[in-house]
Amino acid sequence: MCLPVYFFSRFLFCESTRLLFGFLAKVTRVTHSQSGDDPHSNAMQGAYAGDVLPREAWDRLSGDPAAVLVDVRTRAEWAFVGAPDLTNLSKQPMFIEWQSLPAMEVNTAFVEEFTASMATLGADANAPVFFLCRSGARSQSAARACAAAGFAACFNIAGGFEGDLDSQGHRGAVSGWKYEGLSWRQK
Repeated sequence: MCLPVYFFSRFLFCESTRLLFGFLAKVTRVTHSQSGDDPHSNAMQGAYAGDVLPREAWDRLSGDPAAVLVDVRTRAEWAFVGAPDLTNLSKQPMFIEWQSLPAMEVNTAFVEEFTASMATLGADANAPVFFLCRSGARSQSAARACAAAGFAACFNIAGGFEGDLDSQGHRGAVSGWKYEGLSWRQK
């Protein structure tokens, strides 16, 4: 299979997964809100806390010393596209791949690596954690996995680092961390 076809098929898989999770989350939220038992409530231990916009994540990272940013993109993305820069906040993002190139296989040790990194930071399971990827699909999966492992406030940054595609098929012009003008640098 030629490389462009391979990456396009991976993109379609990631986008369809993101749409499916979004749909399931909405259906589950409606079902549980009608019963009074919302599994997405921020107050519930180990609950997926939902999506936030990049600016909201930045504000929470700025205002809460316990808040953590986890970039789940690939090493290639960090190196060639750039990475969030939290030095103005006296923080550093965690860099843990959710999927690895070339096959984009899910990192089966992700939760263990995340848990160890949280322990190294001295952060507990109640700290707000913001997960970031290119567009919000992988980071939502990572946030859900960590919430299922018992972390209380796992947020997905909607739009991710590069944002959604514009009408020309380019990222970075419609939404996302870079589009919002938030601090980033080449890694």
